[in-house]
Amino acid sequence: MKKSKGLFALVKINLKMLGLITLCLLLGAGALIAAAATAGGVEVPVVMYHAILKDEARHGQYVISPDEFESDLKYLQDHGYTTIFIEDLIAYTQGGALPEKPVLLTFDDGYYNNYLYAFPLAQKYHSKFVLSPIGRYTDLYTDTPDENAYYSHCTWEELREMARSGLVEVQNHSYDLHQSGGARLGVRKRPGESEGQYRQLLEEDLGKAQKEIEAQLGVLPSAFAYPFGAASPSTPEIVKSLGFQCTLSCEEKICRVTRDPESLFDLGRFLRRSGVSSQDFFEKKMKLGS
Repeated sequence: MKKSKGLFALVKINLKMLGLITLCLLLGAGALIAAAATAGGVEVPVVMYHAILKDEARHGQYVISPDEFESDLKYLQDHGYTTIFIEDLIAYTQGGALPEKPVLLTFDDGYYNNYLYAFPLAQKYHSKFVLSPIGRYTDLYTDTPDENAYYSHCTWEELREMARSGLVEVQNHSYDLHQSGGARLGVRKRPGESEGQYRQLLEEDLGKAQKEIEAQLGVLPSAFAYPFGAASPSTPEIVKSLGFQCTLSCEEKICRVTRDPESLFDLGRFLRRSGVSSQDFFEKKMKLGS
């Protein structure tokens, strides 16, 4: 009997060890699966907005209605998406976490109608968006206030109010290079311009916008939104050398952000045009949920 009991105890011990080994293997497999998922990155859809107006005659490629923007926010909320900031993406590349279905909403140029219409809707739906103003126009309308939804730009005080809400992240869209009528398109290199001249131009213009935003809002922008999506072969390297950790393009593509910080450069964005339902825009244009 004693021998039988000893054998039974030995079997129990072996079974316990087997269970522990199995558990460790399962946990290890889970860790490997999680690591593989992290290595593959996260798909981050990015939407590009410009102006919001009630006047239907102005609606089109770059102007949507407040109702359309509200419909977009409601669609995203109803379908489980979480609006994020660029700072959240930077944190992700440094080991942080992102929500299950992140989405980035961006506004270029910094129009006053963004403050008038988009900001209150963001407050209503507790949604975040990124706003990249043109520094020169922010200065202009701060010095000579003119609250006109059709053409005015946000003042520093309005940008400050939005940023302090925790719902708006302000980024760089150049100080005075948002131009398309001359020899230069946006920040693209001009024909005949030397590399030294070109680098100095970007350092001075983008640097001025950086200093003003930091001085006015207390935060140094981490991203640069290319005006018109225009760039030259040497532009990305110069922009990186200025300390930017992310750039926004105008190419319509879904982004995959990984732990590699380089994945934050040249993020694609889908232009939100008027006249298209939120469902069609997100499901047919952006292919979300497919």
